[in-house]
Amino acid sequence: MQDVIIIGAGPCGLSAAIECQRRGLHTLVLEKHCLVHSIFSYPTHMQFFSTAELLEIGDMPFSTPNEKPFRHEALAYYRKVSEQYEVPIASYEEATKIERLQDGTFKVHSITRSGEVWEYETRYVIIATGYFDHPNMLGIPGEDTDKVSHYFQEAHPYTGMKVAIIGGSNSAVDAAMELSRVGAEITMVYRGDELSSSIKPWVKPLFEGLVNKGRINLMLSSRVIEIKAAEIVVELSDHNHVHLPNDFVLALTGFRPDRKLLHEAGVELTDEMEKPKFDAETMESNVPGIYVAGVIASGQNANEVFIETGRGHGRVIAEHILSSLGRE
Repeated sequence: MQDVIIIGAGPCGLSAAIECQRRGLHTLVLEKHCLVHSIFSYPTHMQFFSTAELLEIGDMPFSTPNEKPFRHEALAYYRKVSEQYEVPIASYEEATKIERLQDGTFKVHSITRSGEVWEYETRYVIIATGYFDHPNMLGIPGEDTDKVSHYFQEAHPYTGMKVAIIGGSNSAVDAAMELSRVGAEITMVYRGDELSSSIKPWVKPLFEGLVNKGRINLMLSSRVIEIKAAEIVVELSDHNHVHLPNDFVLALTGFRPDRKLLHEAGVELTDEMEKPKFDAETMESNVPGIYVAGVIASGQNANEVFIETGRGHGRVIAEHILSSLGRE
């Protein structure tokens, strides 16, 4: 019998595990991918918007010579934290079901990469799953072809290619900037009449400079309506269509948390399964003993909860669990 099982080994799940362990709670983390998989999924050379201090967990300093840390630095930092606190993590083991037992405890079912099926009994469950497995789909013809990706890692494979980027957020701008350095022919298509207001302030003028120089073809108030083998079809604001030669499409339209595990465990969700119901003071859901931490607590906009805010959920949850056990 575990005291706590945490589902998800991202920064918020790690923080929750550390806070629980500090309070003497027997804890296990189940992670269906690798440690901090969401950060691993970021572009290879990505620089964070946040300072290192705001990414710290477990009271461990995050040292970097840069004003804002890069992806590789964050991966090293979270590895170090998990090792320092000896967080018990079952990597590449996916939680498939949370079963509430008659005595109020839970049975968590899981499956490993090799197909082994496991069951764990626990008093409490913290769901801290991320969202990088579930991109927002466009729902247009050709989206399922192999020339389309909802992820961008690095620019090299697109050297000299005609690349369409769909989106207008930081991820789209960062990708366009990197692609411009390898000689890609870039068309960026965004349905809004201006780019996202959250674009990193130190990046925006550089991006606009590339647009003004003709290095990036920016099409605002437009949308891709079809992806073909050698071209894309773009609908303009006047509803006219243009056909553009194309080799690859990066559909950087954001991601959404998967709430299936929550829903099947009895956690109530708001309209269109956007947001789980929970007590903001304790992070406990409507199912006693099941808590949410990190981005899974957000609405349809996954940017509603960042590492900076989600990292504090673990302490709140651990303290509430302790009080529930009468160990304050």
